[in-house]
Amino acid sequence: MRRVLTTLMILLVVLVAGLSALVLLVNPNDFRAYMVRQVEARSGYTLKLDGPLRWHVWPQLSILSGRMSLTAPGASAAVIAADNMRLDVALLPLLSHQLQVNQVMLKGAVIQLTPQTEAVRNVDAPVAPRENTLPDKAEDTGWSFDIGRLKVADSVLVFQHEDDEQVTVRNLNLQMEQDEHHKGTLEFSARVNRNQRDLTIAFHANVDASDYPHLLSTDIQQLSWQLTGADLPTQGITGKGDLQAQWQEEHKKLELNKLNLQANDSALTGQASVILSNEPQWNIDLQFDKLNLETLLPAQAAVSAADREATQQGQKQPKQTRPVISSNLDQPDYNGLRGFDADILLKANSVRWRGMDFTQVSSQMSNANGLLTITELSGKMGQGHLSLPGTLDVRKANAQAAFQPRLDNIEIGTILKAFDYPISLTGSLTMAGDFAGSKIDAEAFRRSWQGDAHIDMRNTRMEGLNFQQLVQQAVERSSNVKVQDNFDNATRLDSFVTDLSLNNGQLALDNMQGNSPMLTLEGDGKLDLVKETANTRFKIRVLEGWLGEGKLIDFLKETPIPLNVYGNWQALNYSLQVDQLLRKHLQDEAKRRLGDWAEKNKDSKNSKDVKKLLDKL
Repeated sequence: MRRVLTTLMILLVVLVAGLSALVLLVNPNDFRAYMVRQVEARSGYTLKLDGPLRWHVWPQLSILSGRMSLTAPGASAAVIAADNMRLDVALLPLLSHQLQVNQVMLKGAVIQLTPQTEAVRNVDAPVAPRENTLPDKAEDTGWSFDIGRLKVADSVLVFQHEDDEQVTVRNLNLQMEQDEHHKGTLEFSARVNRNQRDLTIAFHANVDASDYPHLLSTDIQQLSWQLTGADLPTQGITGKGDLQAQWQEEHKKLELNKLNLQANDSALTGQASVILSNEPQWNIDLQFDKLNLETLLPAQAAVSAADREATQQGQKQPKQTRPVISSNLDQPDYNGLRGFDADILLKANSVRWRGMDFTQVSSQMSNANGLLTITELSGKMGQGHLSLPGTLDVRKANAQAAFQPRLDNIEIGTILKAFDYPISLTGSLTMAGDFAGSKIDAEAFRRSWQGDAHIDMRNTRMEGLNFQQLVQQAVERSSNVKVQDNFDNATRLDSFVTDLSLNNGQLALDNMQGNSPMLTLEGDGKLDLVKETANTRFKIRVLEGWLGEGKLIDFLKETPIPLNVYGNWQALNYSLQVDQLLRKHLQDEAKRRLGDWAEKNKDSKNSKDVKKLLDKL
């Protein structure tokens, strides 16, 4: 055992002595000119090393440098700059004058991918059909050069495409390893803070750069991210997933395949591609198993139905304005639709939005440099079906939207609750309409949209007012007619149809007609969607609920009774003209009887007096 330990100690001493001798005999500054020359020969980039190179022995044999920079040909700024760089080298190749760099590590680097750091091609330089990707022929200069791994720690990446706003990526950590075939692995994590939003992202990827820069493929796994900040849900958006990406340099095309992503409780699959020309061309085909917009959109834009109902029952709280993103102050609405073309296919098994649940949702749309055409946007809601094709034109300063909604057998109570209309109305809605406006949101629809529609409703129930009860109670108070007790505080109709016209918050209802076994109605009216007031005029015929028989009851069944409903939606008022109607009925009945008596007693002197009286009446 003593001999073994003695042997190991001797080997350790020899190893330490050998390393020390190597450090003393080999000057790392001898590699400086060679590294600069090889970098320029193989990539065209200029490597600049400030300060002397020095050895670092433990725990890895390395060469340390001072400040370094890497600049593309003709660029006005360095693409990479770092205060220090570490080159982990192999020991044995140094014995034969070979510099084998196992890993390049940059700490605290600044990486700039901006127009100022891009290579500038000489206008007189010949353009080759395809760059040579074969390794350079080794010159017998006494040294060879090879890099296996790259590590970037605690660095910053600045990205800018042409004249777009700069994006700064902080806390950048990157570790990449490749083999002799330029296939490798990549570990990446970073944080992006922009427009009062914070994005943290990390992933592992397998990269195939064997044909780079013509073709670059990557298989991204273990992708995770978290997005928080302004104009986002309170809990933020957390996601994970995996995908495959491929970049084709000749066509400037990026393909994203086998997308499998989750964001909060939503999940999608599919593929997408973009050709980065002067006007990028997108092609997107996505399928959602579940899309819950209430957990992906800001809280004010996707309040759940329960929250809205609680708010309506309690006192109204003052709205708290969200912070305004300064970079968007001067941007017109939907500015993001300008400058690119796209063909988009979307399908979803289920979608939840503003408390409404949709199934079998399908959408097909295209964008042509600011003209968004929604050919199809349809789905099921409960037992009904809805379709919302339309266009959004943002090519001019003011956006213009036009939609042609088609609803078939949709529960209207769900829609009214979803958009915060305090109208207690339920029933099956069928509608065909044509509407136009400048901004697509619920508040703009209330205030500034225009359009027309035809509405056909079935099995409606309006809480708060029972038209039959109002008419019969008024008749009972003004006459000796008796009616059945009715404790239902709602008006029920089997069918209701009307023509609707919307103009900047003023909703007109024309040719209203409704019927049920209890009553029939007709009328017209206006609703103010902004002030939430109504002024409607009805003519009501109550067919059932009268006790007994008689000419007066027959008259009441056949005669439309004027009813005016007006005021705030949550505190409606009404007026009935029952007294005038009954008084007129009594006058008509009296005139009829006097006329009959006068006809039977033509020869009587009193008959002539009665006829004169009737003529005056």
